[in-house]
Amino acid sequence: MAKRSKKYQEAAELVDRSKAYDAEEAVTLLKETAKANFDETVEAAFRLGVDPKKADQQIRGAMVLPNGTGKTQRVLVFAKGDKATEAENAGADYVGEQDLIGKINQGWFDFDVVVATPDMMAEVGKLGRILGPRGLMPNPKTGTVTFEIEKAVNEIKAGKVEYRVDKSANIHVPLGKISFDNQKLVENFEAIADTLMKAKPQASKGVYMRKASITSTMGPGIRVDVSGYRS
Repeated sequence: MAKRSKKYQEAAELVDRSKAYDAEEAVTLLKETAKANFDETVEAAFRLGVDPKKADQQIRGAMVLPNGTGKTQRVLVFAKGDKATEAENAGADYVGEQDLIGKINQGWFDFDVVVATPDMMAEVGKLGRILGPRGLMPNPKTGTVTFEIEKAVNEIKAGKVEYRVDKSANIHVPLGKISFDNQKLVENFEAIADTLMKAKPQASKGVYMRKASITSTMGPGIRVDVSGYRS
């Protein structure tokens, strides 16, 4: 096990690992444990009662956080004609077709999110081996394969985040920055929890929302009480 820094150890001592804090308490404690000298990213982790190996229990989607993420996403759009113009007018950082495909094949990744119109997916699909492992492949389930380009770009710029259950039945989602007001972080957490509850598969049995925690980039995890979401 890697040796933790003195700052981390001091922060960890403030957290009662046997306790699940309510969201407001957890965020207040999070601020106390954030010791880094930069604006740390805050992340939430949820443990769900699903079997990710089963197709009918896969959970994947996207949502716009009510208070954004604190980060401006660089958006690349694959589109042509009027849809390319729409993307440019909406504020996409990069818009193109074969030119951008060629740059990516050469190792260029100066972007955070990729959006594509459906008629471009035959060509964009050829980048699957490159974009897929990086989580950048456009997907209809996350709203990144669409003809509604203006809406897609605006939502991403406003703080849209994607979520996807991993093989251990966990979902990790960014909540914002440590500099956010406490209430904004709480609202973002609750919005994510509500969204995940709505995404509960019918095939899920027993307790669905099992555990949750929040953490800052350099800080310890803090358990959050999600008993109110259990069903």
